[in-house]
Amino acid sequence: MHPPKADVTAKTNPFRKAQFLVSANRLDQLPADSGAEVAFAGRSNAGKSSALNAICDQQGLARTSKTPGRTQLLNVFPVGDPARRLVDLPGYGYAKVPEAMRLHWRGVIDSYLRNRASLKGLVLVMDARHPLKEFDCHMLEFGAASGRACHCLLTKADKLSRSEGLRTLAAVRKDMAAFAPQATAQLFSSHAKTGLDEARALVAGWLEL
Repeated sequence: MHPPKADVTAKTNPFRKAQFLVSANRLDQLPADSGAEVAFAGRSNAGKSSALNAICDQQGLARTSKTPGRTQLLNVFPVGDPARRLVDLPGYGYAKVPEAMRLHWRGVIDSYLRNRASLKGLVLVMDARHPLKEFDCHMLEFGAASGRACHCLLTKADKLSRSEGLRTLAAVRKDMAAFAPQATAQLFSSHAKTGLDEARALVAGWLEL
């Protein structure tokens, strides 16, 4: 059961208070496991950082994940209150790193998702033109099995016509119902601001802002 959606508009956007805190290579480098966190996950080219920046109305907030040495880290952003946090997970599909590093991050992300008590929900970012790839489905199946709330942002929706976007959204919802019935989905565009208020309200509800 999801918390009631908060009334979050551009004028009252609490995510403007988000600030970068730390990049973690291991779970023991994260803040204390208390309060509430919402994690953002997605393929490295799905627009995850852009979505996080748009929700927070801060153009460069997630830029730290693009700098050398931080691209494969868990980046933590408290939202005003240290007990309310956004966590930018490493983009999956990073093929240019050694196999040992991929295995390390697979283990870190798996352990984080399974064991992090403060994790209230997962925002799964997918390119609306290429949704529900293999790893996306694995993440949704994991969310369903573990009871984690999961919401999908179908990003780059401005690249589709309105009718194409609506057909894609309906198809994704239908497919998810078979293996992740509790997951939700929406169209989203960081560029065109499509779906911003809906996404902000849902994340704010999870964090009880």
